[in-house]
Amino acid sequence: MLVLLPPSETKHPGGDGAPLDLAALTAPELTGVRTELAEALVKLADDVPASRAALGVSAKQDDEIARNAALWTSPTLPALTRYTGVLYDALDVGSLTRAQRARANARLAVGSALFGVVRGGDRIPAYRLSAGSALPGLPTLRALWRPVLGPALAAETGLVVDLRSGAYAALAPVEGAVAVQVLSERPDGTRAVVSHFNKAHKGRLARLLATTTAELSDVTGLRRLLRRAGLHVEHDGGTALSLVVPTT
Repeated sequence: MLVLLPPSETKHPGGDGAPLDLAALTAPELTGVRTELAEALVKLADDVPASRAALGVSAKQDDEIARNAALWTSPTLPALTRYTGVLYDALDVGSLTRAQRARANARLAVGSALFGVVRGGDRIPAYRLSAGSALPGLPTLRALWRPVLGPALAAETGLVVDLRSGAYAALAPVEGAVAVQVLSERPDGTRAVVSHFNKAHKGRLARLLATTTAELSDVTGLRRLLRRAGLHVEHDGGTALSLVVPTT
């Protein structure tokens, strides 16, 4: 089973690992595009105003540009530790047992504008690049990633649960992947797509999928697992699941 997570704009600084080694990351067939993007980011960092425009950051976020300048030399952290924010707070990998962390590293992967996809244990530096960024002189990220990332993800033979946000899923859709939508149900029975707490619910879902000892092979087994965990899940028979939560 592979669970695809969205990245986060915020990332833990620093690290305790050796500098970035692209060839050591999951899916080495992506190394060419990763190298092109990393080199472009480092070069762009020399021009701070251009970096702000391309990355969509303000002068108060110039430290993000400095991170890009140091991509090749800064220390690394495992991906599941590097990313921060609501989803990763709910996932809470720091509280996992050693066995659970091993399963999380194997099952969880993060979609990335810079790296395409990284497994939970892949070591990466802090960086700034979003799916909607446009780097000067390069095609769109979607045009760069889809030809190589699409086949890499399609090569997954087991169940794929895609929790990526729309912009990252668009970089390389995965045919047949199970998509999960979070719906909020009001007391009167009406529903709406969850926005603010969507990431927290997906983080808790990712934690469940990362730590279960069950080996899931299809959407039916996934639905059964979620219902046993006490979640209200609806399945229309296709590859989409709706996680229904009460309005808070």
